Amino acid sequence: MYYMHIDCNSYFASCEMATRPELRDKAVVVANGNDKGGGVVLALNDRAKALGIRRGVPLFKMRDVLEHGEVEICPADHRKYRAISARIMDTVVGQGIVQDFVQYSIDEFFGTLPVDDRDEVRACTAQVKDAIWEAAAIPVGCGCSQTYTLAKVATHFAKHYPAYGGICVLPPADMPKALSLLAVGEVWGIGRRLSQQLQSAGFCTALDFASAAREQVQPLLSTAGMRTWMELRGCPAIVLKNHDQRKSIMQSRTFAEMIESAEGLEAELSAFANQCAVTLRQQQSLCGVVTVFIATNPYRADLAQYRNDASQRLPTPTADTSTLLRTVRQLLSALYRPGYRYKRAGVVLSAIVPDEGHQLDLFSAPEEQMAAFDARQRERELERARQDAVIKIRTKFGKNAILKGMNYEE
Repeated sequence: MYYMHIDCNSYFASCEMATRPELRDKAVVVANGNDKGGGVVLALNDRAKALGIRRGVPLFKMRDVLEHGEVEICPADHRKYRAISARIMDTVVGQGIVQDFVQYSIDEFFGTLPVDDRDEVRACTAQVKDAIWEAAAIPVGCGCSQTYTLAKVATHFAKHYPAYGGICVLPPADMPKALSLLAVGEVWGIGRRLSQQLQSAGFCTALDFASAAREQVQPLLSTAGMRTWMELRGCPAIVLKNHDQRKSIMQSRTFAEMIESAEGLEAELSAFANQCAVTLRQQQSLCGVVTVFIATNPYRADLAQYRNDASQRLPTPTADTSTLLRTVRQLLSALYRPGYRYKRAGVVLSAIVPDEGHQLDLFSAPEEQMAAFDARQRERELERARQDAVIKIRTKFGKNAILKGMNYEE
């Protein structure tokens, strides 16, 4: 899985150019005007930056440049900027590519991509980037890496190095080189004062900071600072918010080596179904539809190509692992074709509802409905008890204390 960061370029100015096409070839400055005709520069496009205008500078200090540089000054329209931000949010969510999508600020977004292959991550990110441009005409820089903080690092390179084309995917192997090129003060979460402290201690680059031992940096850092240190080392430690109940849950993977056998695919898909069930129970919800997809490698023109998916609506919504596993295996049996080498597969749970008050079977008699309801209540209680027991065992004895035969191979 990769974490994704999306950062809109010169957002307020980009919004003005998106809604006023006549501005696209001009230097554009957005300012918060006041009653006396003054104000401060809030945002500006590249043409305005080339004239020497800087954000945060009062307009009266830029009078000569503004008068002779053919600069268009736009009063800030925050309602417009919020509306365009909401359109970007809806566009990305509607694609169904990015999971756990979060609006961090009016012009920044985070999410995750449930894929591992670098080329596929870049292809998915390009789809998202293009969709944002089509829907809102807003240029964005996108970074993808192993944590939110490293994704922000990747976005820094995407926006400052044109060769990336606005997208930088930073896998673990490239992290040392990237972090060595970044000043420690440029890292998300490190303010001016902490930056000075770290530099005084000899940590000048992000790599210096990330490579330091815990006992070297811990005396200098708050809890938030330690999370940043962990994230730079590739360990996810930042939770942006408690996500609302998901409308769908997906687990998928691009395999390191292609899989030919049905047994191999079944093992992978069973693991995905298991993790989906865990997520489903964690958010106290049930799913009504299970979808399975399998695909060969589209980048291997020398191999036979096949991609297909199938869905099954469940008689009643459930979060029961065994039911989901059985459904996934049935769908795979219908989808699998021998003679192909499969590169990617996944499980998607949809039609998600809260685990309280869900609709029962319309055609059951009242007493049957009550019996079914009581049975499901007992089933949910048992599943929660099992989950709690598994968590306690693994907390005490380690993740591998419970292995494949137990239906809890998280």
